[in-house]
Amino acid sequence: MTVHQPEAPVSPPPRWVSWLIALTPIFPPLYLAAFATLGHLRRLPLTARRVLFFFAATQLIAALFTPAPLTSVGLAALRTAEALAMVAAGAYLKDSRLLRPLLWGQLAIFASAWAYTLGTQGWEGVQARLGHPYYYVVTLGLVAVIALWLIVFWRGGGWWRWPAGLFALATLLASGSRGPLLALFTGSVAALAFQKGKQRRPWLLLPAVGLVVLAMVSFKAQIPFKPVERLLNDQTSGRELVWKDAVQGWQTSPIGGVGPYQGGPYLTYLFKDGCQLTPTLERNEIRCPESLTRWASVLLIAHNVWLHWLLETGVVGTLGLLAVTIYGTWLGMRQGDPFVMAITFGFAAINMVDVVLTLPSVHFAELWWALIGVTVRRSTKE
Repeated sequence: MTVHQPEAPVSPPPRWVSWLIALTPIFPPLYLAAFATLGHLRRLPLTARRVLFFFAATQLIAALFTPAPLTSVGLAALRTAEALAMVAAGAYLKDSRLLRPLLWGQLAIFASAWAYTLGTQGWEGVQARLGHPYYYVVTLGLVAVIALWLIVFWRGGGWWRWPAGLFALATLLASGSRGPLLALFTGSVAALAFQKGKQRRPWLLLPAVGLVVLAMVSFKAQIPFKPVERLLNDQTSGRELVWKDAVQGWQTSPIGGVGPYQGGPYLTYLFKDGCQLTPTLERNEIRCPESLTRWASVLLIAHNVWLHWLLETGVVGTLGLLAVTIYGTWLGMRQGDPFVMAITFGFAAINMVDVVLTLPSVHFAELWWALIGVTVRRSTKE
């Protein structure tokens, strides 16, 4: 079987689709429009449909073996439906380049993060880590990494790429997030390693190298910028305690887990803190509303995607996610799309210390599933 070469230029979708994609980072519920593309799943290769069916089946079967099967089946069905909808959206787009409009929404998020942090807390707020009202600091760093990849892989881009790239780099640095830094390195190296033939461009590593040089200069010169100090330390921030809780929680229901979005009470290290909004809002003394307190555990994660999936879906459900991940990675490596490879391997790296595949998110998890759709759609002619 020959390696699939990039298809001829794909006809762009209607202009309003590009606007929809651009606005998604600002108003994440817009990704629900992906449900309108579910019919495109029928156009995927037979193998891809079998893998997706296996994934969906394992999520629903796992839910039957949870402590609350009726609730779990309903929640598993909703999460699985969204995952399939995002895969279908990627199949509809057919080309990762059509996801470029995400960058404009991401730049708007960066601008609002700087404006909100400086406007409410001044420079001390940035020193405490740049934040956003509804993006967590780690999330903000990861989105900055995605923006850097979009900028670097944007062929034919103009002078605007330099200020946009520097803005994204500054946001990543100010977020003080080590997980996104790991994603940046791993994803950039993978993009370089799996590019095809003459398309190899070693300068793809420049954003990652530039960030490290900037961090090291700041550290050596003893410039008082606390996010940089955090980037360069090796503390786990209590993650080992969360991982221990996740394993113990999974052991209470190893086959099907404890159910989607129901793992929070088992993560006792996090659960004891009660309902909390983003750190930025907490620093501004904006507390969690009483009406949301009962749902606080839904947002708690095991800080490792495989432990998190084991906790919520057990061995059965985790096998389904593993199948989709391996299949998508294998196809992506054969196709050599640098943006897809950066996301695939970068997300795999950060998933060791965080959870960036669980739906819904503020758009990064949706991006991963959509790129699965792009990848399997492009394999149709292989």
